[in-house]
Amino acid sequence: MRTALIVLPLALLASPAFAQPAPSSAPQIQRVLNDPAMADRMANVMQAMSHAFLDLPVGEVEAALQGRPPTPADRARTLRTEEPNLDREVQDQVAQARPVIRQSMRAMADALPGMMQGLHQAQKSLERAVANMPDPNYPKR
Repeated sequence: MRTALIVLPLALLASPAFAQPAPSSAPQIQRVLNDPAMADRMANVMQAMSHAFLDLPVGEVEAALQGRPPTPADRARTLRTEEPNLDREVQDQVAQARPVIRQSMRAMADALPGMMQGLHQAQKSLERAVANMPDPNYPKR
């Protein structure tokens, strides 16, 4: 569960807005990654998602696995009702993950210039390789 809490912010950052290879966007991305308010917003999103996850109806799934129609009691069962302490445990884990999220985002911001340089070099290499590829229509016979 802890790895999911650490990986989620990085997965959210892997959006097209952050994947732009333009060098001019790197300082803006670094500002966003270094902003503690952004880390707090991400932790708040994780907490909201965990609340939604705890409200998943598990009784209907269990009834389906057992090959029977769900009862009204089955429909009322959720992860939260089955494991009452799970809500508190998840909240504690999110609270403990906040500093890790901040550190991960800061590390990503620090590594960004090197990653951008590597992506730029890879782009140049691909452009050279494509330029040297033979034309499939030459010579025409």
